[in-house]
Amino acid sequence: MARLLGSASLLRATTVGRGVLRKSACLVVFQLAIVLPLLLLSVCPPVLAQSSDVDEVHIHPQVQPPPKPDTVNSASIRMDPSLSLGSRPLKVDVSLVLVPVTVTDPMNRLVTGLDKENFTLFEGKDQQEIRHFSSEDAPISLGVIFDMSGSMSSKIERAREAAVEFFKTANPQDEFFMITFADRPEQISDFTQSVEDIEGKLIYTIPKGRTALLDAIYLGVNKMRQAKYPKRALLIISDGGDNHSRYTESEIKSMVKEADVMVYAVGIYDHYFPTEEEKLGPQLLTDITELTGGRAFTVDNPNDLADVATKIGIELRNQYVLGYRPTSPGHDGKWRKIKVKLNPPRGLPPLRVYAKTGYYAPSE
Repeated sequence: MARLLGSASLLRATTVGRGVLRKSACLVVFQLAIVLPLLLLSVCPPVLAQSSDVDEVHIHPQVQPPPKPDTVNSASIRMDPSLSLGSRPLKVDVSLVLVPVTVTDPMNRLVTGLDKENFTLFEGKDQQEIRHFSSEDAPISLGVIFDMSGSMSSKIERAREAAVEFFKTANPQDEFFMITFADRPEQISDFTQSVEDIEGKLIYTIPKGRTALLDAIYLGVNKMRQAKYPKRALLIISDGGDNHSRYTESEIKSMVKEADVMVYAVGIYDHYFPTEEEKLGPQLLTDITELTGGRAFTVDNPNDLADVATKIGIELRNQYVLGYRPTSPGHDGKWRKIKVKLNPPRGLPPLRVYAKTGYYAPSE
């Protein structure tokens, strides 16, 4: 019995000793956890990342870097929020001008793979040095101006399909909105990245009324003031000219000149024009789009609408971007004309260049 009691006492002592050892070990680890970081900070000061400014522009679809403090890119070339018919034109303090350029062949196909040396750029009569060149894809803010007037009744299903196909060419980072118009324009979707959201709202719209096309363009350009990307484009899908807008053609042309937004158009025209407005429709869309560096496409068969819309979406992602700093910047607030000329490689057929026609110089 005495031997058993002695063994039990020894077991308890051993257990207590182990508990003490565990507590002591935990205390030491806890103290090390507090003291060790302080010792490391005293020996190794924090290392800060460094960056250097390189005089190159690279457009990456994943990240949109902020503009450098000593330059102004097209993200800064925005319309004055107070813009109205009686306000002064937009004038931007431009030290860097970015010019998106599209190149096509005689069969209206995109031409890619050109280099900086294949372009010559003029502001007025003065040739400019192309300081920056890129042909990479970049995120885009897109808007569709969709005709819902009564004359679209027989074409509405194909037109809806075309709008959806256009949005399907978008990259995951892109944002887009939609405006419909008949007697007046109406924004049916705010900026979103969901094609399904726009498709769901578009399907319930009913064609009726007249055609306030110019008012719809005005609303679309104004909406682009809220865009988060410097690259912005509007696509107009319509079947005729304007016959119900409060804004005039000259006012809208002045407005798109002031905005840094490319405008594309798909015109769905009948083989005859029942009204004078519809007869002038193709030229109206051509004039407006070419001012911005965009293009107008004519579609005779509504079945071709989706293919044309997809083509425009692909074109927006295969543009060249030329950047230059004006040799005579000036601060006169005047319209500065831009001209891009092509120096194509030997053996290519005649090519056509699409680019915006100018910008407003700063006034101060």
